[in-house]
Amino acid sequence: MSAAIVAKGTVLFVEDERDTRELLAAAIVRAGYRCIAAKNVREAVEATVEAGVIDVVVTDLVLGADDRGGLHLMTELKTAGVLAPVVIITAFADLEKVKTALNQGAAHLLEKPFRAPELVEVIDRIKAQPAGARRDMAQILERARLTDKETVVARRLLEGLSYNEIAELEGNSSTTIRQHVSSIYAKCGVSSRAELFRLVYEWAG
Repeated sequence: MSAAIVAKGTVLFVEDERDTRELLAAAIVRAGYRCIAAKNVREAVEATVEAGVIDVVVTDLVLGADDRGGLHLMTELKTAGVLAPVVIITAFADLEKVKTALNQGAAHLLEKPFRAPELVEVIDRIKAQPAGARRDMAQILERARLTDKETVVARRLLEGLSYNEIAELEGNSSTTIRQHVSSIYAKCGVSSRAELFRLVYEWAG
């Protein structure tokens, strides 16, 4: 394995469908990453023991017969001390599972169907985030004295979801979400999503 691949980082990729797993793992490697591929939670957890540092975890929400496999994996990895950001591959039809994934700290949701370059772009973006940025995000939102609902909506904004997607996940209208967003911006002293991103990821700490 070349030094260039190792240097860019290690991705744990968990997907139960063999062809998809091989195709996307190959794309991740071509993008310059070391990719450790697994088909289920057990294989993934075992792989982390020998892998060393994991920089990003990418997992399908449904793994084989386990329709919450990705959620179970997040729990198992945290127990094993793996704190890498997690990208959940999902169909937004599973709204309750998607909401649970976000509440458990998933860094990004990638909706099916998608192309390999889209996955690589997400991995690159998450890998580029400063270490501890998500911890800083929680501290910044807490200092802004957001309500519980506003905190959830703010996290959704930072994860890149649209107003309509947030409304669907939260069981609210788009108008209600826009009202929450206006309050979030006012409390954080920003006027746009871009400024909220800069507040959290550039001015954090």
